[in-house]
Amino acid sequence: MTATSATEEFRAARDVLLRHREDYAAAYEGFAWPRPGRFNWALEWFDVIAGGNDRTALHIVEEDGSETKMSFAEMSARSNRVANWLRAQGVRAGDRIIVMLGNQTELWETMLAAMKLRAVVIPATPLLGPADLRDRVERGRARHVIARAEDTAKFDEVPGDYTRIAVGGDGVTWLGYELSAHEPDVFEPDGATLAHDTLMLYFTSGTTARPKLVEHTHTSYPVGHLATMYWIGLTPGDVHLNISSPGWAKHAWSNLFAPWNAEATVFIHNYTRFDAARLMTEMERHGVTSFCAPPTVWRMLIQSDLSRLTTPPREVVAAGEPLNPEVIEAVRRAWGVTIRDGFGQTETAVQVSNSPGQRLKEGSMGRPSPGYAVTLVDPVTGAPDAEEGEICLDLSVHPVGLMTGYHGDPEKTAEVMAGGYYRTGDIGSRDEDGYVHYVGRSDDVFKSSDYKVSPFELESALLEHEAVAEAAVVPAPDPLRLAVPKAYVVLADGFKPDEETARALFAHSRAVLAPYKRVRRIEFAELPKTVSGKIRRVELRRLTAEGASTGPEFAEGDLA
Repeated sequence: MTATSATEEFRAARDVLLRHREDYAAAYEGFAWPRPGRFNWALEWFDVIAGGNDRTALHIVEEDGSETKMSFAEMSARSNRVANWLRAQGVRAGDRIIVMLGNQTELWETMLAAMKLRAVVIPATPLLGPADLRDRVERGRARHVIARAEDTAKFDEVPGDYTRIAVGGDGVTWLGYELSAHEPDVFEPDGATLAHDTLMLYFTSGTTARPKLVEHTHTSYPVGHLATMYWIGLTPGDVHLNISSPGWAKHAWSNLFAPWNAEATVFIHNYTRFDAARLMTEMERHGVTSFCAPPTVWRMLIQSDLSRLTTPPREVVAAGEPLNPEVIEAVRRAWGVTIRDGFGQTETAVQVSNSPGQRLKEGSMGRPSPGYAVTLVDPVTGAPDAEEGEICLDLSVHPVGLMTGYHGDPEKTAEVMAGGYYRTGDIGSRDEDGYVHYVGRSDDVFKSSDYKVSPFELESALLEHEAVAEAAVVPAPDPLRLAVPKAYVVLADGFKPDEETARALFAHSRAVLAPYKRVRRIEFAELPKTVSGKIRRVELRRLTAEGASTGPEFAEGDLA
C-alpha cells in the first residue's frame, strides 16, 4: 500500500466516525479498522493535514499568563528540524528514546520527530526519580534521553551509554536541544515504516505490582485512537483540553492522537497547584469546546463554584477510574452537560464508552467502542457472554488499538491473551441493552460474610455525603465476617476528622447501603497514589492487613 492510499484509508475510516458522531449504531456497524501494511502517522497523516494549514495545532497557557501558539504548519516544520537534528546526533530507526518533558512545545515536536525517524519513544513523567529512571533505561534499553534541564541531575545516578539531550540547558554537559532550530525544515525519511514496527514502550502506573512494559506499534496507538476521538466527540476545529501528566498513556490518548486525528486544537493550561477557578477562567477565555479530566480533578471541580464557567464545553468526559454518579449529577446541574465515562487501559485505546448521542445509563461505562468486540468472560467457567465477568476483547476480531504485548515478558503476554481473548483484569456486568457497568478490578473485589463486595459501589455511596472529597474502600480482617469494608476518607473543606464526622458517615452508609455492604471502619487519611494520580489500593490493603493507621480511625461498633 502506498503512502497516499494509507492516508486515504485512514481518512475514510475517520470520516465514518465523524459522519456518525451521534449515531452509535451506525458508527459501530459502519466502522472498520484501517489496516495498512505501511503507515507513519506523523508523515502520512499529520504532515498531510498540516500542509499550508495556519489553524492552531497547539495552544499552551502558562501559570503567569504567557501563551504559546503553534499552527499545524509550524508544528510540521519544527518537528522536521528536530528529526534532522536528532538524526545528526545518531538517532536511528529502532533506537529507544526516553522523553521526559513537561507540557511544552518541545514534547510535541519530539514525539512527531521520533515517529518520522522510526525511533521508539519511552514516555516518562518528570515526576519520576532516579530509581524509576534506572529501571526505564535498563529494561527499556534506552540509547537516548531527552529531558528538561532541571531534571538532568536525576540521571547522575542512572548509569548507561546513552545520548543526553537537555531542553533549556547550557549545552555543556548535555547536548542543547535548542540547536535543532538551525536544521532544515524539510525531512526525508530513510525507509518505510511498517505498521507493526514498534512506536512506543509504556511503563504502566504500577497500582498493584511492578510496572509492566507495554509495547505499541505505529498503528495500535495512532490508528487505535480513532476510537478515542469518537468517544470524546471531537470534530475539526474543536479546542480540546485534557488534564493529564506527560509520560502517561492518557496524555498520548487525548493530547496527541485523538485531537489531531480530528484536526482539533490541543489546549494546555500549565499550573503548579490545581486551581479550579483559574482553570475555568482559562477555559472560558480560550473557548474550550471539549474537556477531559480524571475523577480526582472532577471531584475537586465540584468543590468549587462551577457556575463561574458561563460557556461550558460541548463535550465533557472522564477516564482513568470510574466516575461516581454524584459527581456527574453536580456537573449536569451546573453546566447542563453530562460527563461521559470511558474505559480503556495503557494496553488499548478506549474499549467501552458513552459516546455522544448514546442514551446514558447511570453508573454505566457505555457500550463497546467501534472496532471492539467486547465480551464478559465468566471467571469460573471461562465461558464468554456472561452477565457478569472479566471485561475481555475477542481476538477473533482483533482490534488495531491493542498492544503487541508486554515487552520482554512473553509469559505475561500469553497469560492476558489466553484462550483467544485479551483479558483486562477488570470485572463488569452487562445489561439487556448491552451497556457495561463497572464492578471493580478483579483483585479489588472481596467477600464479606460470603457476600461479594465491590469497593467502587461503596466509594460512590460515600461520595454522596457532603463531607467526603475522596474515598477508597478495602477489606479489613474480621474474625466473624472474614473481612469487612474499611473506608479511607479524604474530607471536604470544613469537616473535621473526628468522632462526629465518623458517626455521620456511618449513619449515611447504613441509610444507603444494604447491611452486608455497609462500611464498618473509617480512617481519615490521605490516599496513596501513583505518579499518574491513580489510587494505590494495593498499598491501602497492605496497611489494613498490617493494622497500621496513618490517621484517626473509627469502628462502627465502637460508636453505637
